[in-house]
Amino acid sequence: MSKLSRHQAILELLGSGPVPSQEELQRLLHRKGVDAGQATLSRDIRELGLVKTAEGYSLPANGNGNGNGHSYSDVALPSVSRLVREFVTSVRTAQNLLVTKTSVGSAQPVAAALDGENWPEAIGTIAGDDTILIVCTDSRSAGRLAGRIQGMLA
Repeated sequence: MSKLSRHQAILELLGSGPVPSQEELQRLLHRKGVDAGQATLSRDIRELGLVKTAEGYSLPANGNGNGNGHSYSDVALPSVSRLVREFVTSVRTAQNLLVTKTSVGSAQPVAAALDGENWPEAIGTIAGDDTILIVCTDSRSAGRLAGRIQGMLA
């Protein structure tokens, strides 16, 4: 699982409230299919700027951020072409839809990067764990966008 996906999972868990300890956070992540060792988890906590309160680890006072006053969604992602090359395994069109398969745990960061491109063909994306659904304006747009993404795979 990518660091970005792991960070997103941590932020989702803490969005429900504080987590009492690193061990509990590690257990909750494991339940979500995210295996992270103690050293990795400590580094993630530091990078995300999480705070330790009497109730446990929680998001900083500025919201769901990385400790620098910006929301996590503002953090720069690697280039879309790099993410596509590294994680996308296939792209298939179905009328005005693109079904994009990724390696396990990679769909969300790839979808975020694709959304960040603001391509006129794409209306929006929905990401699961290993699949991204891209809704396009019409079937012709879907074909153009599929070609662009497939070109990045080469």
